[in-house]
Amino acid sequence: MKDVTPLTDGWSLRHDGALLPARVPGCVHTDLLAAGVIPDPFVGQNETETAWVDRQAWSYVTELRHGSAHERTDLVFDGLDTAATIALAGEVLGTTRNMHRGYRFDVTGRTGSLEVRFASAYDEAAAVRARTGERPNVYPEPFQYIRKMACSFGWDWGPTVVTAGMWRPVRLEHWSTARIDRVRPLVTVDGGTGRVEVRLRVERTERGAGRPLTARATVEGREAEVTFTGEEAVLRLEVAEPRLWWPRGYGEQPLYDLEVTLLDDGSALDAWRRRIGFRAVGIDRSADAHGTGFTFVVNGVRIFARGVNWIPDDVLPSRVTPERYRARLAQAAEANVDLVRVWGGGIYEDDAFYDACDELGLMVWQDFLFACAAYPEEQPLRGEVEAEARDNVVRLMPHPSLVLWNGNNENLWGFRDWGWEPSLAGDSWGEGYYLGLLPRIVAELDPTRPYTAGSPWSGSWDHHPNDPRHGTHHSWEVWNREDYAAYRASVPRFVAEFGWQAPPALATLRRALPGEELAPDSPGMLHHQKAEDGNGKLNRGIARHFALPEGDFDRWHYLAQVVQARAVASGIEHWRAHWPVCAGTVVWQLNDCWPVSSWAAVDGDGRPKPLFHALRRVYADRLLTLLPGDEGPVLAVDNQSAAPWRTAVTLRLLEADGRVVREAVIEVAAEARSVVRTVLPEKLSPAPGSSKEFLVADADGLRALHFPVPDKEFAYPRARYDVRTEPVPGQSGAVDVVVTAHTLLRDLLLQADRLGPGAVADSGLLTLLRGEEARIRVTGCDAGVEAAAVRAALFSVDPA
Repeated sequence: MKDVTPLTDGWSLRHDGALLPARVPGCVHTDLLAAGVIPDPFVGQNETETAWVDRQAWSYVTELRHGSAHERTDLVFDGLDTAATIALAGEVLGTTRNMHRGYRFDVTGRTGSLEVRFASAYDEAAAVRARTGERPNVYPEPFQYIRKMACSFGWDWGPTVVTAGMWRPVRLEHWSTARIDRVRPLVTVDGGTGRVEVRLRVERTERGAGRPLTARATVEGREAEVTFTGEEAVLRLEVAEPRLWWPRGYGEQPLYDLEVTLLDDGSALDAWRRRIGFRAVGIDRSADAHGTGFTFVVNGVRIFARGVNWIPDDVLPSRVTPERYRARLAQAAEANVDLVRVWGGGIYEDDAFYDACDELGLMVWQDFLFACAAYPEEQPLRGEVEAEARDNVVRLMPHPSLVLWNGNNENLWGFRDWGWEPSLAGDSWGEGYYLGLLPRIVAELDPTRPYTAGSPWSGSWDHHPNDPRHGTHHSWEVWNREDYAAYRASVPRFVAEFGWQAPPALATLRRALPGEELAPDSPGMLHHQKAEDGNGKLNRGIARHFALPEGDFDRWHYLAQVVQARAVASGIEHWRAHWPVCAGTVVWQLNDCWPVSSWAAVDGDGRPKPLFHALRRVYADRLLTLLPGDEGPVLAVDNQSAAPWRTAVTLRLLEADGRVVREAVIEVAAEARSVVRTVLPEKLSPAPGSSKEFLVADADGLRALHFPVPDKEFAYPRARYDVRTEPVPGQSGAVDVVVTAHTLLRDLLLQADRLGPGAVADSGLLTLLRGEEARIRVTGCDAGVEAAAVRAALFSVDPA
C-alpha cells in the first residue's frame, strides 16, 4: 500500500542572512509575524509597514531525508504561492507559476537540502505582462498576469498583502507498481436509481507498465470491479432508491461513502475515499414574457436561491482551518442561506469548505478564478488556466453541494461597459476562456453540472451582459448612486450581486485600531475603508433617512448598521415578492478577510452585524412584507416552505404615540413555494406624506412595517423603555436582556460586544410597539452584567 510522509516540520525561511522557523502550510507573512519581524498588517495602518514583504523574493529550506522499499517516491505540493523554483541538493526539480494547482516531482532515492524559492509575484506578473502586452482592469495592480488569488493585490474590501509560500500541505508519497492519479465520480439520478460512473486514471512505474491491475469501487454495499492493463478504467455502480441530497430547507443531506481501491494480484496498492450525494441539478433558462430565466432546479424542484457571496475568509488563506470554515458556514446556515457563491477573485477553497456545505445543505456556486479584468489568453497563461481548471473540476466534483460552474466575475460586463473594447484593439481578453475553453472542460470532465459563462451574463451577446431581464444581474447602481428604495424599481431574473456597506462591530474596531479616537474619518477608519468614496456613500445613505450625526461616532456607527440592514432587506423583500419571475438573490457578501468597513454580514473578526439578523428574517421560509405600491401598500405573503401557509394577518394603522386608528384582519392562503400579493384597502393606508401614521402587519409571530416618510421626517416619540437582566439557568456566561417599551421603539439594537468582546446577542434590529416586551439572549458575557451597562449598549432610531 502507498505510504505517505507529511513534510510539515523542519522548514526554515531565509531572511536577512538568518533562518527563521517556518510553518507549513503557511506563508511568508505568517512566519515573519511569528518571528516578530513584522507587525500585524491588520492592525492600524501596518499594512503600509509590511508592503516591502510583497516585493521580495523568498526561500524556504529543509533537509530531505527518506528511505523506502517502494519503487517510487514523489514530492507532492498541494499548493505553492506562486512563482517557485524547487531544487534538491542543488539540482532544479521544476518550476511553478500557479497558486491554484498541485505539483508532483519524482525524488526516488534522492536526498539532501530541499529549497523552494519564491519570486516576487510582482516580478512574475511583470515578466508575463511583457510577453502578452497590457490589458485593462479595475484596480492598478497586475493580478491578471499571474494565476494567484487576485485579492492578494487588494480589493475594495481588502488590503494589499501579496503572499508567498507553501500554503497547502507538502508530503512524500512512496508507492510501487501503480498509484491512483485521478478519480472522477459522475453521480446521477435516473428515476428511482442512483448511478455512479467512476472514471479512474492511474500512473504506473516501469515495472508496473502493462501489468493487469484491478480497480474496485464500493458504495452503500454495492461493488463493481474491473481488470485493466492501461492507464484508465471505468466502473459503474447502481443504488436502488437512494436517499436524495437536498439544499437546506428542502430535505435532508444524506451522504454516501464511495471508496475506490487499486489492487495488484489481490494486494492493495492505493485507495481513494470521498463522500458523495445523489441529486439532480440544473438551471432553467427558459425564455418567457419577462425575458430569460435563471432558476436553480434540484431534484425537479424549482428553487428561489437565498444566497450570499463568499470571499476568502482571510487574506492569509493558510490560516483558515476546517473549524473556521465550519463556523463561518454555520453562520450562513443560521441566516437561512441555502446558496454560497465562491467569488472569482479568491481561491478554490479547501475540501473542508465543501465538506461543510455538503453537510449543511448549502448549494455552492463556484466561479472559475477570473475577476474584474481583461485576461490574456496567450502562453504561459493559457496552459496554466487549462491545467488549473482540470485539476479543480476533478477535485471538487465529488461534492453534492456543488451545483454550478461559473466562468468569471464581471469580465463580460466589463468588456461591454467599462471602456475595455477600444483599448484592447483586437487583443485577447478572456472571452475564449469563458465561452470556449472552460465550458469544454466542464462538458468533458463534469457533465453532471451546469455551466454559465459569467456573472452577470444574459446568456448570449444578443443582450447586454447585465440586462436584468435576462440571466444573472449585478445591481450596483443603487449603492453607488441612489437610495435603497430604488431596488424596488426593477425585477431582475436573478440578482447575483447587490449590497450595502457598514462598519464592523465596535469590538472589532477597538482591536484593529487600538488607542485611536474613533470617527468616521479618523486615520485608521479611513485606512480600513477600501471602497472608492466609501464613506461618502455611507454618509449619503444615512442622510437620506436620518439627520447625519456630527461628532457622535457611536450614533453614526449605529445608523450605518441600520441602513445596511434595511437596504439589503428591502431588496430581498421586493425580489422575493416577485417569485417566480425573480428566482434568487445572492447578497454581497457573507464574510470579510480582515477588519474593514464593507458589505459583509459577518465582520473580519467573525462578529455578526445587524445585517446578519436581517438576513435570517428575510431568508426564512415564510416572510411577511409590506411593500409600497402605486395604489397603496401591498401585503406580500411569501411561502417558500413545502407546506401551504394559511394564516390570519392582523393589520393595524397606528399613530406614532401608539393609538390604533384602524384595524382589520384578512385571511391569506399561500400554497407551497408561492407568493400571494394583496393591495390593501385605502382605509388601512397611512395618509400620503403623513409624519405620524404607520402600518403594522402581524401573522404567526412575523411582523412587517410600512412608514410613509423617511425617519427624519417621522414624529417619533422620545424613546422610553425599561431594561432588566435575568441570568439564564444552567448556562454560564448567558443572560437574558428584557426590554419593555413604553413608546414606539424603532430598530432597537443591543450591541452586545459593548458588554464584552466575546458577547453575542441572538437578535438584531427589533421594532417594539408601546407595551410590548422583547427578550434578547446574550451569551459570552458576565452573567452579573448590570442593567445600566446594558442600557448603554442599546440604541434605537430615536436616541433614548
